[in-house]
Amino acid sequence: MISKRAYIITVILFVLTLSGFLFLIQNKNPGNNLFAENQATQFVQAKNQLNNEISNSRKNIITNTVEKVSPSIVGISVIEIRQYRDPFSSFFNDPFFRQFFGDRGTHSQEVKGLGSGYIISPDGYIVTNDHVAGNAAEIKVTLTDTRIFEAKIIGTDAASDICLLKIEGENLPYVDLGNSDDVIIGEWVIALGNPFGLFELNDKPTVTVGVVSATGMNLEQINERYYLNMIQTDAAINGGNSGGPLVNSLGEVIGMNTIIFTSGNNSGNIGLGFAIPINKVKRIVDELREYGRIERDFEIGLRIQSIDEGIAKYYNLKTTKGVIVTSIYPGTPAEKAGIEVGDIILEVEGFKINSESSIFGVFHEFRTGQEVTLQILRDHKELTKKMFLERK
Repeated sequence: MISKRAYIITVILFVLTLSGFLFLIQNKNPGNNLFAENQATQFVQAKNQLNNEISNSRKNIITNTVEKVSPSIVGISVIEIRQYRDPFSSFFNDPFFRQFFGDRGTHSQEVKGLGSGYIISPDGYIVTNDHVAGNAAEIKVTLTDTRIFEAKIIGTDAASDICLLKIEGENLPYVDLGNSDDVIIGEWVIALGNPFGLFELNDKPTVTVGVVSATGMNLEQINERYYLNMIQTDAAINGGNSGGPLVNSLGEVIGMNTIIFTSGNNSGNIGLGFAIPINKVKRIVDELREYGRIERDFEIGLRIQSIDEGIAKYYNLKTTKGVIVTSIYPGTPAEKAGIEVGDIILEVEGFKINSESSIFGVFHEFRTGQEVTLQILRDHKELTKKMFLERK
C-alpha cells in the first residue's frame, strides 16, 4: 500500500513534468501565451494546495489542543521567607557568649522557588499547588504574552495542596475545566507547565504527552498533605511542573500535576506522575474563593491503630487492611455513631482505609456539619454506621 508521503511526491513530480512540457510547447508556439499563463497559474495553485496538505497532515488533535490551552498556562516564581535555627544556638544562648557573637538563635532567609499554574477565569484567578505558592511572601506570574503580574493569595489549603491566586487583569485567556469522574484509563493526556524554569526562556509552557495510567490512587501522606483519588500518568512531569494542568485531548483540564515518584538518586521523571482530580480542585477553589480557607473545625473522638500481622492473627482477619479502634472519647461523634473499642474501620464514605495515615487523609475530605458513612467489622460481621461531624 502506497504511503501518503509517496503519493504527494508522485503528484509533485507529475505536475513539474507537465509544466516543463507546456513550457516547451509555449516556446515553439508564441501564440499560446494566454494558455501558458493559465497553466502557470494552475501550477502555482496546485503547489500551494500540496504545501497546505503537507502542513495540515502534521496537525492533529494533540497539537490543536496545545495551541488552544497554552495561552492560559503561567509560569510562577516565588520568594519565601524561611526561619532557620542555628544548631549551636543553645550553646551561644549564654549571656557571656552572646556579648561576643550576638543572638544566633534563629534567622530569616529568602528562598526562591518556581512552579506552574493555569488561569481559570478571565478576571485573573489562577490555580497552583500549595507547596508552590502557599507560603510565599512574593509571587510573580508570567503569561505567554510576556506580561508579568504580581499575584496575591486568595486562599490556600495545605492538606489538599491547592492554592488560589489572583492577578489584576481583564479578558485573560483561561482553561476549560473538565470532569475527572469521566476520565478513561488509557486516554491521551497532555501535561503543560514550567519545568526547571524553562518557561522564562521563551514565555511558552513545556508540553509532554502520555496516557492516563490509573485512577483512584490513594497515596501516603507527605508533609501533612494528603493525596487521595489521584490520577496517575506517564506524561513526563519534572521539577517546576507542579501546579500545571493535565488536560485531555479535548483541551479540558482533568487534573493538576502535583507529585512524581523517583528512583534512587534520580530526581527526574520515570513515568510515575500524579495529578489531583479537577473535581476536587473545583470544590476546594470554590471554598477558598468564598471563605479564604477550608472549614475542617470538627472532631472525631477516637484513637486508632494500624493493623499488623499480630493483630490480624489475633482477630482472625484475612488481611491487614483497615484500622482498629483503641479508644473512644465520651460525648464525641464517634461515640454517638455507635463506634466501639475493637471495631475495625474498613471504609469511610467509600474510601478504603489501609492505615492510620489514610484515614486521616480521608477525614480531611469532609467538612464541619457533614454526615459520613463508615463500614466497620465487628465480631466478623460488617456493619454500617453514620457519623455526624460536629464542630469542636
